Amino acid sequence: MDTTDTATRCEVCGNDYDMAFEVRAQGAVHVFDSFECAIHKLAPVCEHCQCKVIGHGVQAGDRFFCCAHCARESGADQVRDRV
Repeated sequence: MDTTDTATRCEVCGNDYDMAFEVRAQGAVHVFDSFECAIHKLAPVCEHCQCKVIGHGVQAGDRFFCCAHCARESGADQVRDRV
């Protein structure tokens, strides 16, 4: 019988960690053992270069990009890094 507390098990890597933490996002509760796993699971992916968007990023409509350059390369001409 498994007596492991599922509230401490990372949903990405499965590590059972006593210092796991919860992230609440869009009505769901997620449990992770590290920020790396949280980023892997929750961060949007840039539609141009496919990197994880872990900073502010850029949103054009319903599309996410890591930066204004990638947004412009994908046709979002009005996006700028600075105003």
